[in-house]
Amino acid sequence: QVQLVESGGGLVQAGGSLRLSCAASGRTFSSYAMGWFRQTPGKVREFVGSITSNGASTCAANSVRGRFAISRDNAKNTVYLQMNSPKPEDTAVYYCAAKDTTYYSDSYCYSREYEYDYWGQGTQVTVSS
Repeated sequence: QVQLVESGGGLVQAGGSLRLSCAASGRTFSSYAMGWFRQTPGKVREFVGSITSNGASTCAANSVRGRFAISRDNAKNTVYLQMNSPKPEDTAVYYCAAKDTTYYSDSYCYSREYEYDYWGQGTQVTVSS
């Protein structure tokens, strides 16, 4: 069982920067690929990006590529989402998610909700214009 807790959300001006963190419980964090998703009211949850269990590879949605970056520190059981130059349309609740890759490929970009095993409660990010 893995518990995920996001933090770092809040209000940020467009063009600024914000870093979200997701702290995971458990001793097998390094076996999990981690993803970030976001959701606005009335819309489906949208993939933002993901990172492999060892942090060697990341992938990101076209809408955030070049502006957002994902990283992780396995020693701290934490994954990060660095949001640079956010736009008002990036306003959403951001969720982190974990996928156990013990028996699955760790080089694949997991971008679908159903591929993930555990979810955090989310943190609100509001980007003002």
